[in-house]
Amino acid sequence: MPKAAQFSATEPLRDGRRVEIRALRHEDRDGLEEAVGRASVESLRRRFFLIKRHFSEQEIEFFSNIDFVDHVALVVVAQENGEPHIVGGGRYVVLDPGRAEIAFAVIDEYQGQGIGAALMRHLAAIARDAGLKELIAEVLPENTAMLKVFRKSRLHSTTRREAGITHVTLQLI
Repeated sequence: MPKAAQFSATEPLRDGRRVEIRALRHEDRDGLEEAVGRASVESLRRRFFLIKRHFSEQEIEFFSNIDFVDHVALVVVAQENGEPHIVGGGRYVVLDPGRAEIAFAVIDEYQGQGIGAALMRHLAAIARDAGLKELIAEVLPENTAMLKVFRKSRLHSTTRREAGITHVTLQLI
């Protein structure tokens, strides 16, 4: 089993709370669906480019069955009323040798707390360890928070805009 499948780190949020960022587990399926239900329409649109509250069985399988080789996914777990809840996540999917697409989602009440930056840092390190050379992302131009995460990642990046999409390429070497 790849090392990424056991990944776990504790991160402080800007407001003083702490969250665990860890490898997605198969049993997180319900927690992922709960997190989607807690996200605003706008947050879902920024992540999926359309408003999507429900997923097909095939999509759920894709999002929850991770091999940690060609598809790596981390979730952000916060304690709420003494119970763990998934409040965000990030993943990359290898497209070609050395190159993967990266994406993030954070439920609204946890946005602006540094979770995107922490996910970026951890996923970039895992990708580097896996031998990847670059990460790419497609971002809506109005998703300034995500563009800022990429800009502040300390990775060399290039952006290109076309047809309402900003294409970001991040170099890992």
